[in-house]
Amino acid sequence: MILGVIADDFTGATDVASMLVRAGMPTVQVLGVPDGELPAADAVVIALKTRTIPAADAVAQSLQALAALRAAGARQIYFKYCSTFDSTAEGNIGPVTDALMQALSTDFTIACPAFPENGRTVFRGHLFVGDELLSDSGMKHHPLTPMTDANLVRVLQAQTAQKVGLLRVDALRTNAAAQIVQLRADGVRIAVADAIDNSDLLALGEACADLPLITAGSGVALGLPPAFQRRGGWSPSDSAAQLSPVQGTAAVLSGSCSQATNAQVARWIADGRAAIALDPLALHRGEQGAATLLAQALALLSQGPVLLYATAAPDNVKAVQSALGVEAAGALVEDTLAGLAQGLVTAGVRRLVVAGGETSGAVVQALNVPQLRIGSPICPGVPWTEATLPDSGEPMWLALKSGNFGGVDFFADALRQAGVTL
Repeated sequence: MILGVIADDFTGATDVASMLVRAGMPTVQVLGVPDGELPAADAVVIALKTRTIPAADAVAQSLQALAALRAAGARQIYFKYCSTFDSTAEGNIGPVTDALMQALSTDFTIACPAFPENGRTVFRGHLFVGDELLSDSGMKHHPLTPMTDANLVRVLQAQTAQKVGLLRVDALRTNAAAQIVQLRADGVRIAVADAIDNSDLLALGEACADLPLITAGSGVALGLPPAFQRRGGWSPSDSAAQLSPVQGTAAVLSGSCSQATNAQVARWIADGRAAIALDPLALHRGEQGAATLLAQALALLSQGPVLLYATAAPDNVKAVQSALGVEAAGALVEDTLAGLAQGLVTAGVRRLVVAGGETSGAVVQALNVPQLRIGSPICPGVPWTEATLPDSGEPMWLALKSGNFGGVDFFADALRQAGVTL
């Protein structure tokens, strides 16, 4: 194994794996803390659900993942978080980075969530989402990890006792290696790295390919395979993205309440496609139930793909959270969608699109899928993946989409790419 990745949510894991496959690096995604030996691949991504759990728990799981990757011979470790750098005020980004650095006996790493193809850029240490500062974007309304400060140096420094500095884009483009030497001499232990376009990601990959640890969004993964190839001992594979063919029906499950996913749900409905809304308050009161929702979905599947969604506008989300509590509301939606996924797959669904990191984690855990092989991208950061169903041994395809990713036609585009007629 060349690269071992620890991702703090399930969609983020497929995101970074997609970047590696795109560069010709065969990649397998393992779901949850590994139990036993890891699969053989050039890169293995361990997908955790640690973004919003207590920092101590996130550290413990990340160190378990690290131990498995090191035992499998990983030459470099990559801690992957969201391209919007979101976590709770206590972590997990700072505490997990600290723990991994200590375990790897390294005194320097970078932090770079930039993903320019999806509109995430870092300039002078400030994170932009499109043309807006992170703090002005829809992330300020995120129900679990609201981001109200775009200054990543300040955000990260609040989560770690180590000195946080800045690798500016002008220094990156001039002589990144020399600037890293200077930052280390100045006592900087974690450098937030600017990146405005893909050439900056390639430069970061080259400058950081020999570091024991990288912390980043998925973008930096674009620059690592070319750097590995230049160092010798690895070459890209033409079949890195090849998946097994599948048959059966298709469905979409959406738990994300991001701006992007709201627009995707609205477009699906506006196009006259089948959709069923989940109402968390009605679920809580027993006025809506998983069994009834599943029966409605199965009746519609004979006519084509169906969308089941809890996606809602920020004001509606706040109202539900006020009534049920933030954690209880999230758990209710995740558990319901996970149960629906089980029912759909039992009924023959073999191509399933899931929107939202927390929802994706709940779904793959409910399906008891131990690992995913990464296929071709649907859009930047979102690939189709192949799972083997544990009971039947059949293959099925899963598209696990981060809430903020994809254009308004993402659901339809994904299904068409999987061979579904709409």
